Amino acid sequence: MPRTNLSSQPASTAASSRSEHHAGGGLCAIHQPNLSPRLHTLAKLFAADFWIVLDDVQFARRDYQHRTRLAALSDPQSRQWLSIPTHLPRGRQTVLREALMAEPVRSGRRTARMVQWYYGAGPHWPVLSGELERVLRLFTATDRTAVVAEASTVLLLDLLGWQGRVLHSSDLPSRPERSQRLADLTHATGCHGYLCGPGGMNYLDHQPFLEHHLTVTAFAAPEHGIWESSREISALWALMRHGPDAVGTSLTRLAVTTAPRRLPSPKPPVTSGFDAAMTGLDGARKTATEETG
Repeated sequence: MPRTNLSSQPASTAASSRSEHHAGGGLCAIHQPNLSPRLHTLAKLFAADFWIVLDDVQFARRDYQHRTRLAALSDPQSRQWLSIPTHLPRGRQTVLREALMAEPVRSGRRTARMVQWYYGAGPHWPVLSGELERVLRLFTATDRTAVVAEASTVLLLDLLGWQGRVLHSSDLPSRPERSQRLADLTHATGCHGYLCGPGGMNYLDHQPFLEHHLTVTAFAAPEHGIWESSREISALWALMRHGPDAVGTSLTRLAVTTAPRRLPSPKPPVTSGFDAAMTGLDGARKTATEETG
């Protein structure tokens, strides 16, 4: 499976064991782009073979799409928001891929300054600093907040040795109902299952997954050790405090022990215009697989 990364930086030593875990099948995670995401979010993406960036949903200022909490290495309770001021051209109707950085140059400088202030004195800073430059350059190469947020996530996944692929929901066919859409997007990747966090499990309708012959895998991160505050602060803290190898080992262990929860046998799918579109996508995917051998 092609690797999506920002550089040729050697991957974490956790990469080889994680590749063996997914050799027999595929899981898909679907999540909005977050700026330097929290560890529990990063862990879910790391456990998947595909990350579908949910880039065509409504931008939410109270979410983590343009901001993250940095925490001091010596005290994770000492925190500060790092935010990218963002303009919404269509007001509340603006979707993520349309959101624009209001002050890209200034935001890039502030991001560089704050990240170095919090983590520059740590022993693992050299691993991050060179790679961080690739993300910082995007502040002058694009005006899109989501592009920077996605790149900041891929950077962390690369440091951990992730071997997956990144796709975008805006490029894939799907129907509008929430659970139906998640099932359609997962099916479009060719994966056998959808990786679902605790919040999603509360509302998920399984029927659309049954129709696509998909499994649903419940994913939840622990609450102790490096996972303390993992739902509140950026994963940068754990990576810079413990190092990519140690964090990668913990994430690999969690990915390996995340067991698929198989659903009952599916009912026959209903034929529709969408099914015809998916048939065409399946054919293209099969052809591509045959050509790459």
